Amino acid sequence: MNSNINKKVVTVFKNTNSSSTIMSVANNFQMKRGGVLATLDVAYETWGKLNDTKSNVCVIFTGLSANTHITSSDKDSTPGWWDGMVGPKKAIDTGKYYVICINSLGSCYGSTSPVSINQKTSKPYRLTFPELSMEDMANASNLLIQKLGIKKINLLIGPSMGGMKALAYSVMFKGTVENIILISTSTQALPFAIAIRSLQREIIRKDPLWKSGYYDYNEPPLDGVRMARKLGMISYRSALEWIQRFGRKKTSGSVINQNTFGIDNTSFEYEIESYLEHHAIKFQNVFDANCYLYLSRAMDWFDLSEHAQSTVDALSKTKINRALILGVGTDILFPIEQQKEIYEGLAQGNTKAEFKTLNCSQGHDSFLVDTETFSREIKSFLTSI
Repeated sequence: MNSNINKKVVTVFKNTNSSSTIMSVANNFQMKRGGVLATLDVAYETWGKLNDTKSNVCVIFTGLSANTHITSSDKDSTPGWWDGMVGPKKAIDTGKYYVICINSLGSCYGSTSPVSINQKTSKPYRLTFPELSMEDMANASNLLIQKLGIKKINLLIGPSMGGMKALAYSVMFKGTVENIILISTSTQALPFAIAIRSLQREIIRKDPLWKSGYYDYNEPPLDGVRMARKLGMISYRSALEWIQRFGRKKTSGSVINQNTFGIDNTSFEYEIESYLEHHAIKFQNVFDANCYLYLSRAMDWFDLSEHAQSTVDALSKTKINRALILGVGTDILFPIEQQKEIYEGLAQGNTKAEFKTLNCSQGHDSFLVDTETFSREIKSFLTSI
């Protein structure tokens, strides 16, 4: 039974923040795994001022679920998803850098994706959207950078999936990235991460309202997206944080005679259950199911070693000047060993690389939560370049 508790009408075609700009960057865009997009649009948002020599460009690639609104601006005063990190006099200083946050190809926040209209059919692509790769995302971003008349990126920043994309970009467009900050990312997905994402996709597909990808946009598979998000959140955070934050606390609304299994999804006995439900409902109402499937699978497919004789060989040829690689010891999705691998590969080239393991309790999502710790490391690095 598909209850779709807290369902609301979702108009995915308008699912982008008003402050972003959408630019058409190519026609007949060739995808890595086959298929062609007749037109390619990329959404982005900017802060700060581009200097006369265009040498102060900072590009930020997002994780899977984020939009381009990384911090508040004159056009949109609402806080962004990294508001504590980016802005005037913050670690990523918009008084110094011209910051560009680019929405990923395949995401439902303005760039061409499964919810976009296919010009050949005048209907949304849905599952006719070509198979998506990190390389396609990097290529689309490069086309936007070229359209903006920028030849070199002074600073490229990529957390999580954005880090995968940043690595692909650095290898594909050697010499165009001068400095890089990679956060909780990897050169390829490990079996645990693949397994988690595989189960998330299955949960979405098993929702009766998914209808093989051809769901009614006014009645999308919200239950599937909601439950997939819950599983994702469990992998994004750490058991240590759950213990410290929730322990075995019960919700104020829990009663002895409530339904033992919470079948109606309206009440939960433990605070951790209520927390997951609250955040999953927020996500289900803004993110398209098919876009989630495509982006998730692209992360599984990514393997930087395909670009050279080995992963280390690929990393050693990026021609990056300085690099900061940050990881978190409690991250189970992108274990610290993967950040160390990136550091070692870059260091074998001429890149002056730094690698740090941060002591944060929030797991993979630490870079979004413990901005004080991450700001300190990033600010220190940027003062040296």
